[in-house]
Amino acid sequence: MKMVACGGCAASWRRCVVMSLRLLFLLPAGLPVRSQGESQSDNKQMDNITIRQGETLFLSCSQGAFVTHTAWLNRSSILYAGEDKWSVDPRVSLVTLNQDEFTIKIEDVDLTDEGQYICAVQTSSRPRTTSVHIIVQVPPKIVNLSKDLVVNEGSNVTLMCLANGKPEPAIVWRMLSPSDDSLGSDNEVLEIPFISRYRAGVYECTAANDIAVDTQTVELTVNYPPSVSDGRDVGVTLGQRGVLECEADAVPEADFEWYRDDRRIFNGFDGIEIEDAGALSKLTFFNVSEADYGNYTCVAINKLGSANTSIVLYGPGAVQDGNSGTSTVFTPTCLLLIVLLQLLLKF
Repeated sequence: MKMVACGGCAASWRRCVVMSLRLLFLLPAGLPVRSQGESQSDNKQMDNITIRQGETLFLSCSQGAFVTHTAWLNRSSILYAGEDKWSVDPRVSLVTLNQDEFTIKIEDVDLTDEGQYICAVQTSSRPRTTSVHIIVQVPPKIVNLSKDLVVNEGSNVTLMCLANGKPEPAIVWRMLSPSDDSLGSDNEVLEIPFISRYRAGVYECTAANDIAVDTQTVELTVNYPPSVSDGRDVGVTLGQRGVLECEADAVPEADFEWYRDDRRIFNGFDGIEIEDAGALSKLTFFNVSEADYGNYTCVAINKLGSANTSIVLYGPGAVQDGNSGTSTVFTPTCLLLIVLLQLLLKF
């Protein structure tokens, strides 16, 4: 195999090609090199061929009668001279060579294959060339994407997405889950200032050109301190089972602590069970006694802060004023005085 390169040529690209042809066809040194203003009747320029990366390229030119030599060249390197393969690239092969047609193919086309190709034909009278410019299109590929992020509420967040492709791909950011059309960007960078917990979720970067689309996602986690739902007071008769519930919203999930007055309650203490499951904590009394009635405090804690709520466990005869965590007990004597007062007010 042989390879003719023209890296040392100081003249124009056309002169390099002519040099390659002289070496290949052993043409006389007087072979004319036409200037740009001279006739180009023997030098045909075909329309550009656009092909996608990874496809197979077929290059074909007509032969005609009285052809003595023929060759396909890529830039200044000879690919095929007649049936002889000069290229060392295994992707290049001969398809057809006869009096009418000279066709080669290049498999798995890549961006490096882009450029000018020439079919050179030497007849008994003079040479002629057919040139064609190959344009390789490359589907978009995201090459640099922000990693999954964990930030604290109130932080400024920057997400970046870089992609390659030809034509150059357009980049679009959007909030994928939960879906929010109001939050997005039409460039490589998505800025989210003073982020709130409601902006946590999955963000999608899309890179698209005329060839294809590439998408990747980033998960954004926003940490925030606990907030606790108002406690719901619970009334239970003696000897029955009673459950106090405490629910907290927090990221990361909160740890729970239960207190009676200033004393912390632990699981198994006095037959009491504490069960934590995600955002919910339960304080269970399996056999409520008189001593169990009273005010309990649930505290939810994570690394960013804490929150608490009070819950009252009360028995029959105690009337609760909603979910305030306090109880007021009315005796029969007190009820009688209230009724008498209402009767006096009627007169």
